[in-house]
Amino acid sequence: MFIFTVPHNHVMLTTIFGKHKAIYGQGLNVRIPFFEKPKKVYEWGGIANKKSMFIELSDQLIDTRPRQCQSADNVTIEVNASIHWKITDPYKAVYHVDSFEKSLIDIALNSMRSEVGKLKLDQILSNRQKLNQAIASDLSVVSDTWGIHFLRVEIQDINYSQETADVMLQEMTAERKKRALIAEAEGESESLMKKANANANATIIESEAKGRALEISTKAEGVYLDTLIEKLGIENATKILAADKYIQAMEQITKNPSHKVFLPNNSQSILEISDK
Repeated sequence: MFIFTVPHNHVMLTTIFGKHKAIYGQGLNVRIPFFEKPKKVYEWGGIANKKSMFIELSDQLIDTRPRQCQSADNVTIEVNASIHWKITDPYKAVYHVDSFEKSLIDIALNSMRSEVGKLKLDQILSNRQKLNQAIASDLSVVSDTWGIHFLRVEIQDINYSQETADVMLQEMTAERKKRALIAEAEGESESLMKKANANANATIIESEAKGRALEISTKAEGVYLDTLIEKLGIENATKILAADKYIQAMEQITKNPSHKVFLPNNSQSILEISDK
């Protein structure tokens, strides 16, 4: 029997005559010498393994290379991301995918390009979290098949040409001017509405006041007339009212000193009250 040690948080797969035999966990283990051999993963390079035979189960991080992508509004950008993941099923990670590291990066880049193509540039820049979640959701499709779990995906850099930057600046400036003009127009509109409402309310109040004053005046004249008729009789009351109107008219006529006033011959008779 051959005794060997597996490092902490690692496992080792073994084969007999090329066929999978067992998965050994951390600590001391015993395997059949000569026949049972460690499964080597040379093609993984230094990713998630030690000495090409101890598969690491702790959290892993891969930074993708920049990938050219086309946004929904046809802007060419370069994007790269960090992928946080870990192996949950060593057997699937070793046997269900070829060129593990390359396949992992390729599927992440393809998903990133696909999701970037669904968004406009301003959406990509303003909502990276949404883009991260969309890419992570795409990657989760292969999680069970490859025996891995994607913890999260983080977009790192988004690069675009100077020409695109200049256009974005122009659009930003235009948008700010637009918002300023809208705010100014809304302010003027609100001011005019308030002024119109105030004028309308003032007109209504003035009209109501005049109507009330006229009502009071009419009632007062009615009482005045009834009192005159009662005290002096209808004929004298009529003469008094006529004289009052005459005097009011004369007051208006004589306000301007330059106006000449001619009194009618019968003006004296208007002021005479019968004592009959």
